[in-house]
Amino acid sequence: MIRNEISISLDLEAGGTLDAAKIVFHTSHPSWDGKMRVVWICHALTANSDPCDWWPQMVGEGRPIDTASGFIVCVNVPGSSYGSVSPSCVNPGTGRLWLLDFPMITVRDMVSAMIAVRKHLGICHVDLLIGSSIGGFQALEWSVTEPDIFSRCCFIATAPRVSPYLSATVEAQRMALEADPTFRQARSLEGGAAGLRCARAQALISYRCFEGYGLTQREEDEDTLFAGRAASYERYQGEKLLRRGFDAYCYYSLCNSLDSHNLGRGRGGVKAALGRIKAYCSVVSIDTDSLFPPSEGRLWAADIPSSEYYEISSRFGHDGFLLETAKLTAILMR
Repeated sequence: MIRNEISISLDLEAGGTLDAAKIVFHTSHPSWDGKMRVVWICHALTANSDPCDWWPQMVGEGRPIDTASGFIVCVNVPGSSYGSVSPSCVNPGTGRLWLLDFPMITVRDMVSAMIAVRKHLGICHVDLLIGSSIGGFQALEWSVTEPDIFSRCCFIATAPRVSPYLSATVEAQRMALEADPTFRQARSLEGGAAGLRCARAQALISYRCFEGYGLTQREEDEDTLFAGRAASYERYQGEKLLRRGFDAYCYYSLCNSLDSHNLGRGRGGVKAALGRIKAYCSVVSIDTDSLFPPSEGRLWAADIPSSEYYEISSRFGHDGFLLETAKLTAILMR
């Protein structure tokens, strides 16, 4: 995948404008030739715009989403640590890092950035739009904003509106960041590092499930005095996110963005908004996903005029969207 960037003026739904805002995106080819099949991927919370990096079994040369034969696009959302305008960038008005002064970004703002990239690339039609988890928030929003652009959409482990349960898990993560005194001091990107480790560990529990932890983090010694394997795994995952270059301020910004997701805002409600989608849609739930349970997915999928609902089984909860590649491939190939 090839890294690209453009500069745009981004009018924000919550008010204000980000002038000369950098938007980073990856494409599978230097440019679109007007003929190649276009597949647009929307990334999840802490992923980046190179899906070959975080979805390697699905995206790449010879993979189900073939970077050799198709024009694959993924945009790094505003607020992320991985290149696009975010709290880790310099505020042109002050000459200092934005950090906690970064404006509130909504899911609709993220989609506005994607539309700017689409127009920059000269793409007027997308054959397949895919979004999983928070990427699904973006994909749903975009499929309603520009319904004539898409032939097919695949919404995986997601929902048309943030739920109270998801909002509560996100608030617990924000509280972890705020409990780190260096976070509020906002002196550098190293601020809130301990809080970020804790927030990531909390998030991971909601991404997995009882069975998955029992499968991968069970104690090897049946006579161990104190269980420690799962605890060590949680600490490792918190540290891993920091090593990947993520910072607490971008994480905080993205958590705030999640709470903005409401497909029905200003459109007469969620049901009416879903009724505007013109693409053929595949809605995929995961049976062990506590963040986006199948009982909810079945309901809203039925409100899309042309849709098919799928439920896949996984031992890994919400993270099944990253791990159950064979099952997802079977759905995408239909």
